[in-house]
Amino acid sequence: MIRTKRKINKQRGSRSNGGGCTKKRRGAGNKGGKGKAGAGKQHWTWTVIHDPDHFGKHGFKRPQKMIKKISTVNLKYLEEQADKLIAQGKASKEGDAIVIDVTELGYDKVLAKGKITKAYKISAPQFSASAIEKIEELGGEAIIL
Repeated sequence: MIRTKRKINKQRGSRSNGGGCTKKRRGAGNKGGKGKAGAGKQHWTWTVIHDPDHFGKHGFKRPQKMIKKISTVNLKYLEEQADKLIAQGKASKEGDAIVIDVTELGYDKVLAKGKITKAYKISAPQFSASAIEKIEELGGEAIIL
């Protein structure tokens, strides 16, 4: 038989709402635990429907020592710092060109962001293709170590 009235509507104003004595449904103990407590026991149906990936391992994490972190430097930075680097002795002038070894500065790769106005001889383990293009455009040289 189809219920024409919802149970909650039938119980309106009845104080206990079909739970017997009001004291029986009062405490947190009737909730079956806090949060996800009982997800594998009394709340299993909820777990299956709403959080099916709750149990077990999923995927993997790469060991951090296997991940090589490449520190990069932009041409814009080298252009701005060129005079300071020459003063510190970390770069030198060779004719018109400024010679910089970026590994001494703690970088692994040169990227092409920014404009350069002078010729540079930059040595680094890696360069982006556009960085090489920009360096050689002004008569500089990109030396891959």
